[in-house]
Amino acid sequence: MMTDSLVDLSRLQFAVTALYHFLFVPLTLGMVWILVVMESVYVMTGKQVYQDMTRFWGKLFGINFALGVTTGITMEFQFGTNWAYYSHYVGDIFGAPLAIEGLMAFFLESTFIGLFFFGWDRLSRPKHLMVTLLMALGTNLSALWILIANGWMQNPVGAAFNPTTMRMELVDFGALLFNPDAQAKFVHTVSAGYVTASTFVLAISSWYLLKGKDVEFAKRSFRVASAFGLASALSVIVLGDESGYTVGEAQQTKLAAMEAMWDTEPAPASFNLIAAPNEKTEKNDWAVRIPYVMGLIGTRSTTTLIPGIHQIKDKNRQRILSGVEAVRALEQVRHDPADQEARRMLELHKADLGFGLLLKPYVRNFDQITPELLQKAVDSTIPRVFPMFWSFRIMVALGFLILTLFVASFISTLQGRCENKRWLLKWALLMLPAPWLACEFGWFVAEYGRQPWTIYGVLPTHLSVSTLTSDSLMGSLAGFVGFYTVLLVVEMVLMVKFARQGPGSLGTGRYDNELAHAH
Repeated sequence: MMTDSLVDLSRLQFAVTALYHFLFVPLTLGMVWILVVMESVYVMTGKQVYQDMTRFWGKLFGINFALGVTTGITMEFQFGTNWAYYSHYVGDIFGAPLAIEGLMAFFLESTFIGLFFFGWDRLSRPKHLMVTLLMALGTNLSALWILIANGWMQNPVGAAFNPTTMRMELVDFGALLFNPDAQAKFVHTVSAGYVTASTFVLAISSWYLLKGKDVEFAKRSFRVASAFGLASALSVIVLGDESGYTVGEAQQTKLAAMEAMWDTEPAPASFNLIAAPNEKTEKNDWAVRIPYVMGLIGTRSTTTLIPGIHQIKDKNRQRILSGVEAVRALEQVRHDPADQEARRMLELHKADLGFGLLLKPYVRNFDQITPELLQKAVDSTIPRVFPMFWSFRIMVALGFLILTLFVASFISTLQGRCENKRWLLKWALLMLPAPWLACEFGWFVAEYGRQPWTIYGVLPTHLSVSTLTSDSLMGSLAGFVGFYTVLLVVEMVLMVKFARQGPGSLGTGRYDNELAHAH
């Protein structure tokens, strides 16, 4: 039986690794498409400034890409080192999209990123644009396959448990590929990356305009970022609604925790705009509610109920009791494979096997289950409501603030006066961290909201970890934090250095004085 400290340390180490890694990912996902837009304009118009824009912003993209790869590789190794039973139990399914990502997408983007940087003098304009486009496709294909794997953790479709091998096995690759949760997560995540990159370009361009430096270059970059960012921010909101709908379909527990919905309401349910969730009394001390909105978002109907936390607990209690029968039948089948009655009972209760395993931290022998231990297992099926509720709302609030910024920026570019609106330029600069914060809060909601499962409804987190010592985990955690912090500092130093230099860092001599801006 794994200790709580071992499980918590393993979770903390993976969380720290993932959150560090996701500081780099959104900018990579979005910047490649901004480069495609800029270079496409260069190919169509032949204006040198757009090539310079592609090369300059590409340099910042390259710094970010290199450090993002470094942190991403470490994450994949952790599945084997820290989550050995998880890898054994679901490796046949989870490993497939990750292997495809490595063979197809990662090699594609890694190959063409070299051609992007070193092919400017060796390739024609259309050919180099094709390289940039393939680099962008590779980067986003990487995200697709990784999010297919993650989506399966959220909604495990196309797989079945084999009592002979004691593993989950893939039975329908198409269901894995077209998992609604994975598809919604992919489009929402990449759109958030596009917003992050647009905010990045907008903020740095605003800094140039505030300083009166490289004005024409900055105005064009500002224009591209505001248009691309506005479209992306609108996409995030629309696709976020789709993501919320899939959560309501596949993970009602997560939805109830996000909304601090303690009891089932008459349809359509109201939306808690803000509230004070009280986890001791299991109710909200106060709430500002908007009628009907939650029901329409979560179910897209006026008649479908959204179950509250208390009703979900009652259902989970029955599933845990059914899961106990599944665990007992599985143990009997392993002891005597010819026992047909045990096989029949296992087949009858197999869908709840994972829920029965939730009792393992509390009792070794299922004959010793008490009402108190059963209640502990039932309570564990609900993630903490307070951090879920407020993390989701902070993410959404930041999203609408960013949308407002892009609306104002886009209007100013249409008026041709963005450089004169210093309040807007300062606002854009101050908003630079906002998309990263929104992305981190979004990932927290997605991953913490899945607890207590690594595979939702199938494999509890406490059974997934490797047999390690707390000391080794503490040592490696400290090493990861130190190493990743160094990488983050290196990126910040390089980004600030080249951003301060501006397009003059290209070494072309075209930006040595303000007269060159009209080129």
